Amino acid sequence: MGQEIRILLVDDQSLLRESLRRLLQDEPGFQIVGSCASLKEALAAVERQQVDIVLLDYDSREQRSEFLEGMKKLGFDSRVLMVTSGMSGGAVLDALERGASGIFMKDSPPSALVKAIHRVVRGEVWLDTEAVKAMVQAVRSGEHRVWQHLSVRERAVLRAVLEGLKNHQIAAKLQVSESSVKWVIQGLFDKAGVRRRSQLVRIALEKHARDWLPVL
Repeated sequence: MGQEIRILLVDDQSLLRESLRRLLQDEPGFQIVGSCASLKEALAAVERQQVDIVLLDYDSREQRSEFLEGMKKLGFDSRVLMVTSGMSGGAVLDALERGASGIFMKDSPPSALVKAIHRVVRGEVWLDTEAVKAMVQAVRSGEHRVWQHLSVRERAVLRAVLEGLKNHQIAAKLQVSESSVKWVIQGLFDKAGVRRRSQLVRIALEKHARDWLPVL
């Protein structure tokens, strides 16, 4: 059996924290290492113990942006999955820019949350369909421009990244080597001035690349 995924729950409502705990504590490979009612408490918890992923309630009244910035200052290399009943497209983009690794809607089935946690811990971006739709709407409400300097291959790889595919899946889809995919993605990182997939997704959407988006 592999190493357990250490999960920190952050929600200002005790009922919701307890619901998440009961949902996840018996899931094989999961360990709930903390349950925090405030972002200040959560930052302290991250400092004193190993955490692989934070499930962060977006709907709390606290300043989430300050929490994400605080995580960066701590050198926190874990993943943050925002759990919400609804977010605007602009809020989704802002969360990704500040370091969140995914958006999970509270009305999604429990099985989807388990899947989202595994994907985010592996370094992937999790975006529920509603979150993607909100971002697309935010993008389309502005002036649309496409990055003309991307090659056909770069566009194909970026589209696959936006679809949530992993490198080996992209390689199989495009019938190229996985090393070629990694090379193209690194080139996209360089052009966008980012270092993470979540940041690349945010930049691509912000730049109004409508023709790269997956079918919703």
